[in-house]
Amino acid sequence: MDKLLTIIIPVYCVSDTIDRCLESIVGQRYDRMEIILVDDGSPDDCPDKCDKWALRDSRISVIHKSNGGLSDARNSGIDKASGEYLMFIDSDDYIAENSIPELMQIMAEHPEYEMLEYPVYRFFGSKQQSILQFENHVYYDMTDYWLSNQAYEHTYAWNKIYLRKLFDNVRFPVGKIFEDVYTLPLILEKTKVVATTEKGLYYYCWNRNGITAKAGGKELEMLLDAHLNVIGKYERHPLFYIYYMHVVNIQLSEYELTGNPPRLKQLFVRNLHGMNYKSKIKAIAVNTLGIKALCILSKLLHKMIKCH
Repeated sequence: MDKLLTIIIPVYCVSDTIDRCLESIVGQRYDRMEIILVDDGSPDDCPDKCDKWALRDSRISVIHKSNGGLSDARNSGIDKASGEYLMFIDSDDYIAENSIPELMQIMAEHPEYEMLEYPVYRFFGSKQQSILQFENHVYYDMTDYWLSNQAYEHTYAWNKIYLRKLFDNVRFPVGKIFEDVYTLPLILEKTKVVATTEKGLYYYCWNRNGITAKAGGKELEMLLDAHLNVIGKYERHPLFYIYYMHVVNIQLSEYELTGNPPRLKQLFVRNLHGMNYKSKIKAIAVNTLGIKALCILSKLLHKMIKCH
């Protein structure tokens, strides 16, 4: 028998996109779905649209709640979820045809998989759009998944199917932006097997009014905090310095917007293998100038570029 999949969809001021999102889901050839719409106190006509969709399709239920933010909305959906598996979809995004049956077929064939990550069409509809593709691969070491797969660059909650029990005692942090960067490491601490697949496709649509597009200094502080929470445990891994330079870039951006003293630990980058050209240059700068001086220099250079 097909396993029940709970799809959790936070809804807030998405009147123009919610129909597209739901049409892409209800049209999937997989009947064992429970679709939970979480109306997060949306002030527009979204609450009414949610109720109308619930009347149209018996698999859809609606939670109406006061506004608490994206994390709080997802958590409300998790609390109500009945499925053995969970999936998150944002209401301004959608999924490609047949994605769910293909992904759930993989989970049925491999009951040992506790999380399955699938491809994303990132920033769809913008000049920066590109497909994040994956190979069919199984990870039994979560450190290997985090570093070899560079999962820290795509901690997205929504391009994954999770075994429901992974969220026992785990919730998204309310009030935090980049909440998935906080949550995925907690999930991985409980996970023994993660797989990636080339099947399925999530359309992450560019939204100029979205959280990511409007991220400022405060939001980047939260992003940096999330990585600082976990980066120390990977220091002995051969691929650590590639991850370290990823966090250096976040530190540079956070400093440029806030001017706060750098909080990333100063390390000597001993291995440049696997880095792209820009990362190698920055790594050499970290080694010769230090992080604080590099932050100051980077901010000055960007200021000069903007002036011209």
